[in-house]
Amino acid sequence: MNITLKEITTRRELKTFIRFPHTLTRENDAWVPPLDMDEMNTLHWDINPAFDHCQVRYYLAYQNGTAVGRIAAIYNPLHRDTWGQNFLRFGWIDFIEDTEVSKALMDRVESWASELGCTAVHGPLGFTDLDREGMLVEGFHELGTLATRHDQPYYHQHLENLGYQKDVDWLEHELDVTSELNERISRVAAIARKRYKLRVLEVKNKNQLLPYTPELFEIINEAYSHLYGVIHLTDAQVEAYVKQYFGFVLPDLVPVVLDENGRMVGFTIAMPSLSLALQKGKGRLFPLGFLHLLLALKRFDRVDVYLGAARPEYQGRGVNAIMMETFYLALQKNGVKKIHVNPQLETNNKVWSQWKYFNTRQHKRRRVYIKHL
Repeated sequence: MNITLKEITTRRELKTFIRFPHTLTRENDAWVPPLDMDEMNTLHWDINPAFDHCQVRYYLAYQNGTAVGRIAAIYNPLHRDTWGQNFLRFGWIDFIEDTEVSKALMDRVESWASELGCTAVHGPLGFTDLDREGMLVEGFHELGTLATRHDQPYYHQHLENLGYQKDVDWLEHELDVTSELNERISRVAAIARKRYKLRVLEVKNKNQLLPYTPELFEIINEAYSHLYGVIHLTDAQVEAYVKQYFGFVLPDLVPVVLDENGRMVGFTIAMPSLSLALQKGKGRLFPLGFLHLLLALKRFDRVDVYLGAARPEYQGRGVNAIMMETFYLALQKNGVKKIHVNPQLETNNKVWSQWKYFNTRQHKRRRVYIKHL
C-alpha cells in the first residue's frame, strides 16, 4: 500500500490537519471534538507562544490522495532542561485502522528524533501539561470532555506493536454529588479557616477573578513541578491560556482560598460540561456552535473539574477541604448531579485520598507511551 507523508507548512494545510479526526468512522458517540478555533490557537506557529522555544513538525499521511492519518512531533528543549531527558514528544495522533499508516507516522517521528539526537520518543503529549495528553486505553464508550483526547480502541494496540511501552498512566473519575457533603470535610475546613486565617474569595463576576490569574498560574508552576513531564509555563503562555479559556469560567465553580493578607493559597477550576454542546457544533462556533455552548453554560447538571492546587507550604493543612466545601455548595445550588474529574496521575496519592469521601467511579485510563531509540 502506497502511503505518502506531507509536512504541513501552510494555514490551509493546518486546517485540514485539524479537521482530519472528523473523517474517521467511530463506533460510538463518546468522542467530543475540540473547537477548531482552539486547535488553531494551539497549533499555529504564529499564535502559540510555545513556538518561541519549541521546534514542531506536523504530518498528514495520504493514501491515493485521501488523508488517512496525522501526527505532531514536538521538540521542547525546556523538557530537556527541566528533566534532563532529551526526548521528542508526539501528539495529535489519529489514523485509520491500518498498520502501514501508523508505522509510517511513527517512523517519521522517530527519524526526526534521531536527527535531533534524542534518546526516546514519548506521547501523546502537547506543548505543555495543560494541552491534551495521554492515549485512552480504557473507557472508550465513556463520554469525553473538552480537555481530553478520545482515541480509537485500536490506537494503543498499534503503538504497542511498534515497540512502545507504558511510561505513565492517568486516571479519570466520575463522582456522584447528590448526597450531603461528608461532615468530616466541613469540620476540617472550619479548623483550617480558624488556624491559618484563611478565607474564600467572594466575587460576583468573572472579571473580578481576572486579577488573580497570575497567582493561579504561579501556584500551578509550584505545585505541579514534580508531576510527569511538567514544564513551567512562560508569561506569554499564561496570557494565551487565559485568553483562550477564561470566557468559559463561571465564578461559582472556581473556589479560591486566600490567606489573611489576600494572597492566593489554593484554587479549583471547574466548568459546566460542554461535551454535548461541542458534539452538536462539530468543532465549529458558527453557524450554531456558539449557541449550543452558551446554553450549556447556563443550564447544566454535570460539571468537569479541570485543575486544582494548593501552594506546597499549605498542602495537608485543610485548604483542599475549604475548596471542596465551597465547591460542593455551589454544585448543590446549581442542581449538579455528577462531576467528572479530568486526568490525574495514578501515582498522585494526595489527590486520590480526597475522593474516598464520595461515591466514585473510576471510568477511564489514559497512557503516555515511550520508545527508547
